[in-house]
Parts: sequence; structure tokens; C-alpha cells
Amino acid sequence: MPVRHTLLGLLSQYPRHGYDLLQAFQAIAGGREVWDIKPAQIYMTLARLKEAGLIEEITGEQEPAERRTYQITPAGNSALREWLETPIPTSHQRDEFFLKLMVALSLEEADPHQVIYIQRNSLYQELHNLTTRRMVYDLEHSLAHILLLDQAIMHVEADLRWLDMIEGRLEEVQRQPLPEPERRHRGRPSNTSPVREP
Repeated sequence: MPVRHTLLGLLSQYPRHGYDLLQAFQAIAGGREVWDIKPAQIYMTLARLKEAGLIEEITGEQEPAERRTYQITPAGNSALREWLETPIPTSHQRDEFFLKLMVALSLEEADPHQVIYIQRNSLYQELHNLTTRRMVYDLEHSLAHILLLDQAIMHVEADLRWLDMIEGRLEEVQRQPLPEPERRHRGRPSNTSPVREP
């Protein structure tokens, strides 16, 4: 729920209207190319925050949705504080490329080496784009966004090293059986408990 809590954080600075929140979100996220959030998502999130009592309108209902001004409530400040004090879980083990590779390993007509080759080319292109964007930022005024791009660059470099590891051990992986679910009998379980006489 990063959008929800980021909007609370922005409203904790001062009251804002929806369009202002959209622009402020994109500014701190690093631009639309980093986090393309639609106006509809902003207004839907604001409606849910209001319904939950975390924000309130300080302009009349007669104002159009994009001009309504919102402010954070005490409950919203509590939710924001809880978010700031809670670590963000990572999802490194839920990897779509890994699933694609496992499927490729299970199909005779698929070539796992080609799957790795395509992914590596895509990662090199992403790395080039990230480093090009990083060079545009001014160190004296955009250090936070430079650090965000550094994180993205390090992730891509780690993914490239991981692909090298996979490719180096791919034959060994291919010799092993693919994971299969445990086979379970269908139907009703047999009643093995002894029948008691009345």
C-alpha cells in the first residue's frame, strides 16, 4: 500500500487537492517513468482514505473532485506513523523469470539457454537506460533520486550475476528432476477408526 501511505505523508505536510497530490507523488517517486500513477488511482485512494477516516475534506462537496482539498486526521497520522515504523517486506523469491525458466526446463521444445539470453539482453538494456538517466541528475540537487537509481542499478547488476550463475550450472539443474507436487489420493479418506458398539 505504498500509494496510500505516501499520500498520507504528503497530506501530513499540509492540505492538498488531488491534482497537487498526483504531481507531488510523481516528483518524490522520481517521475512518471519510474512510477506511472494515474489520476483515477489518486482519487480512488483518496475516497478510500476518507471512508476509513484517515483524511477529511476541507472544501465543500460541490467542488469538482480534482479541486477538493484534503487534510490528514489524527487517525491518519497514527496510520502514517505505524507505516514509518514498520519494515517493508521484500519479494525477491517471487520472480517471474524463475517461473519462466522452470517452465522452459520442463518443455522439450523450449530452450532454457535462449530464455536466459533474452533476459540478459533485456537487463543490459535496462542497465544502460538507468545509467544514462543517472548521469542527467545533478548531485547537488537530486541526491535522493541518484540514490534511488543506484539501488535499481545494483539490482540489475545482481540479476546479471545471478543469470551467469544459472547458466554456469544449467546442465546440473537439467539433470535433476523438476519439482512435482506430492501425489494425493482423491476421494473420501477411508474411515480407519474402530467402530464402537453401543
